[in-house]
Amino acid sequence: MLRKSLLVFASLLCSAGAGFAADLPTTKGPPAPVYAPPPAFSWTGFYVGVNAGAAFSNGGSLNIFDPTIPANYHVGLGSNVGFIGGGQAGFNYQVGAFVWGIETDIQGVTNGGSSFNVGPYGFLNLRTNNDGGWLGTTRGRLGYAIMDRTLLYATGGVAYGGIANDPFNNETNVGYTVGGGIEYAFDRHWTVKLEGLYVNLNAGSRTVNVVSGGVVYPVTFRNDEGGGIVRAGINYLF
Repeated sequence: MLRKSLLVFASLLCSAGAGFAADLPTTKGPPAPVYAPPPAFSWTGFYVGVNAGAAFSNGGSLNIFDPTIPANYHVGLGSNVGFIGGGQAGFNYQVGAFVWGIETDIQGVTNGGSSFNVGPYGFLNLRTNNDGGWLGTTRGRLGYAIMDRTLLYATGGVAYGGIANDPFNNETNVGYTVGGGIEYAFDRHWTVKLEGLYVNLNAGSRTVNVVSGGVVYPVTFRNDEGGGIVRAGINYLF
């Protein structure tokens, strides 16, 4: 009987001690948070955007034949700088760090004009109006993604447009373009880019007859050296 009482008493002491220990403050901190890295950014998908920048072009040259002497006069038209702006759309596909894609854009171009006299006595006052026009490109893109969100790329393809250069050339021409750029994704859906392109529309030469003082002067305009574009843009990636 005494032995049984001692066993019951010991059991009660153990239960009380366990409860008391549970009530004591603990120095153990909360469990460490589990770090979940953000998902890697992907360039794959369709996108649309807008852009604006500057267009630089060689103004070309004129060869003017004076039948009264006869003589030829060569006039360089210098360089033109204008505004270019428009929109673009494209598709990217990413494999590892490499990004393949295709992009097409359509642009409006503004430019200026020049006026000058030709010949030893200024026999012909001629003004050319390079009032801009439109330009489009369809290009492939090949890029390399650095730290997911920065894309360095090269690009090239076909260029087409109608650049008004009265009175010589108001036709639509087809040529080529090459260039490159850098694009940065500052959000899951939004990217910004800076791009440079060389564009050559193969405008070739055009000849028109200009009448002055009853004399017909054949004037040949030539511009096949192309020009450059520097533009910034923003895209929305779907």
